[in-house]
Amino acid sequence: MQFPPGRASIYRLPQIKNVDQIPALVREIARERSIIAYTLVLPQYKEALEREAKKLNMATIDLLGPLIERISHVTGQIPLSQPGRLHILDESYFKRMEAVEFAIRYDDGKNPDGLAQADIILIGVSRTSKTPNCIYLAHHYGLKAANVPIVYGVDPPLALFTAPSKKIFGLNLDPYLLQEIRSTRAQILKMSSESDYADFERIQEEVKNARKLFSELNCHVIDVSGKAIEETSSEIYMKIRL
Repeated sequence: MQFPPGRASIYRLPQIKNVDQIPALVREIARERSIIAYTLVLPQYKEALEREAKKLNMATIDLLGPLIERISHVTGQIPLSQPGRLHILDESYFKRMEAVEFAIRYDDGKNPDGLAQADIILIGVSRTSKTPNCIYLAHHYGLKAANVPIVYGVDPPLALFTAPSKKIFGLNLDPYLLQEIRSTRAQILKMSSESDYADFERIQEEVKNARKLFSELNCHVIDVSGKAIEETSSEIYMKIRL
């Protein structure tokens, strides 16, 4: 990208699985004026490539080796020298994917029976970032997070009152900021002007009602006003680790 179009081309040669492939590949590359930049981790592969390139007077650049050597020196750890580790689907990966599926399945109060299986339950009025936080907690921490909306005039599910208070988190938002967020959303959705979705007095009542429920549940409350999803989720994660 740092050179004018047409002056330099990149040819990718992935999946080098046998050291015997290397001599033929280098001879093929040598037909053009080229530089070989490589990310081989097996010593015998690197040696074979450098040896063949030297025979043909070709320039090479080891992109990965110096970085691995520096990390090894700083940490005192010996590198594994195992190719393909970037693509290993380990246990933590499957745990995170399962948690993401859980967050989607039990989003927005769907099937309250799932609350008993949740590691974390987020509650709050509409537009307090319950869903994004659930997805973030699932993807980054592998936590099964469900969320329940607090709807004015609608009783919360009974399962919420039987869940341990330590895994329930109430998300609170400043009423003025909440009105601003809802007003923007109402415009995007072209909601009727008669809707009280972004009405400030109604929002104040909703927030007051939510705080009352937080108190009844004796749950931890987080003020998400002006906070990024990462910040809120990190606070939740640190709290449940205590």
